[in-house]
Amino acid sequence: MKELDLLKKDWQKSDKSFEQVSEIEIYKMIHKKSSSIVKWILIISILEVLLWTCLSVCFDSNEYLEKIKHAELIGYFEVLNYFNYAVILIFIYLFYKNYILISTTASTKQLMQDILRTRKTVQYYVWYNLAMLVFSLIIGFIIAFAYNPEMDALKNQINGNSKVMAITIAVLSIFSIALFGLLWLFYRVLYGTLLRKLYANYKELKKIDL
Repeated sequence: MKELDLLKKDWQKSDKSFEQVSEIEIYKMIHKKSSSIVKWILIISILEVLLWTCLSVCFDSNEYLEKIKHAELIGYFEVLNYFNYAVILIFIYLFYKNYILISTTASTKQLMQDILRTRKTVQYYVWYNLAMLVFSLIIGFIIAFAYNPEMDALKNQINGNSKVMAITIAVLSIFSIALFGLLWLFYRVLYGTLLRKLYANYKELKKIDL
C-alpha cells in the first residue's frame, strides 16, 4: 500500500505545485490492486487443483485397495473423488465470478461488497479443504485397521492392552494434527497473505466512502 499512501499524502497537500489527487484516482488504484489480488486467488486455486491431482496419481488409492484385496471399495472412493472435484470446481467458478465482478465494478460500495464476498468464498474454500483432509484421514485409518492384513499384529497387541491402545491413538492424533497444521499453514501463507491485502483495500475504500 506504499503507492496508495503516497497518493493520499499528495492529495492532502495544499501546495499548488503538486497535482491534486482525487478520490476517483485513489479508487481506481484500489480497484486495480483488488482485481489483481482476486486474479491471483483464481490462478493459485487452479494450480492447487493440478498439484493435488498429480499427487493423487502418484499415490493411487485404487492400487492400495487392490493390494489389501478390497477392490469393492474403489467405487465408493471414486464417488467421493468426483464429489470433491465437483465442489472444488464450483469454488473455482466462484473465484472466477468474483474476479469478473470486481474487475467490472463501478462504485465504491459495490467494490466493498465484492471484496467481502470474495474473502468469505476463500475462507469457505479453505475450511472445506481442511474438513476433507480430516474426513480422509479418518476414513483412511478405519480402512487400514479394518481391512489391511499388515495391521493384524497391531490389533492383537491393542486387544486387552490399554497402554498400546493409548500409544496408538496418541501417534495417530499427533500425525493428524501435524498434517492438519501443515495444510492450515500452507493456506495461511498462500491465501492469507492475499486476503490481508484485500481487506486492507476494503478498509481504504471504507475511508473514502465515509
